Amino acid sequence: MSTALLISVLADVPNPAPVDPTKGAQAITNLFAYAKWGVLAGLGLAALTGVGFMGWGKLSDRPDAAHKGKVTVLWCIAGALGAAVIIPMINSVFATAS
Repeated sequence: MSTALLISVLADVPNPAPVDPTKGAQAITNLFAYAKWGVLAGLGLAALTGVGFMGWGKLSDRPDAAHKGKVTVLWCIAGALGAAVIIPMINSVFATAS
């Protein structure tokens, strides 16, 4: 008897449709947008710094400084290539999620 009563009580419990609690997660989208532009701006500033370091090292006859500038520029190029791959991946994930 109690099992039948329990089943009838549980059968009357409403089952609402799932709702997105974040309402589209606009804040997360903005956070990723700022992060993407921050990465690109940081890479640009680092590349300019590396080029300046190379020039300063060459003009002042400091080959170690010129080498550090070259390494910095190469890492910035590698970072830009990585960002060029990752940014469209993030955009495609969020485009399919919304």
